Amino acid sequence: MYPSPNEPPKYSVEGHPGHHVPTSGYPNPMTSSVQAVAPPYPASNFQPHAAAGKWSTNLCHCCDDPANCIITCFCPCITFGQISEIVDRGSTNCAANGTVYGLLAMTGFACLYSCFYRSRLRGQYDLAEDPCVDCLVHFFCEACALCQEYRELRNRGYDMGIGWEANVDRQKRGVMVPPVMGQSMTR
Repeated sequence: MYPSPNEPPKYSVEGHPGHHVPTSGYPNPMTSSVQAVAPPYPASNFQPHAAAGKWSTNLCHCCDDPANCIITCFCPCITFGQISEIVDRGSTNCAANGTVYGLLAMTGFACLYSCFYRSRLRGQYDLAEDPCVDCLVHFFCEACALCQEYRELRNRGYDMGIGWEANVDRQKRGVMVPPVMGQSMTR
């Protein structure tokens, strides 16, 4: 019934700090110290900004949306106007920003204007300045940058063809367009 002195105890508290069982077998509340107890459930793996800094698609994945790619190649002012209206949260409209972009494109300075909106988009969604600084991305890869920004907003649930006000109305009614899963997001 009683264990022999050479037999290990069945229920050992060795290795558990703060738990001292005297030789009598009864714990003494005066000798135990109060310690933090671990919760009975595993710790959560939730990280609030786990995806922060990551674009939903890469810069050179223009053909993920072939229709937008063609429109952006032949008339980038349309794509830019749609992006700028969403980034400005409706304070300017698509047509006005698209017209300004088109006029600046004739002078060669449209990349500076669109670079400003890329920086604002990155700031709103905490995106990395990737693959290089915004001005260089727009100077060397203007069409690809506009396509990436368009896809980013679309993947975040915006319907790019209806403008800011209609997107806000859809969100108020609870109608959201689910993000389109690209090849890089599937198994």
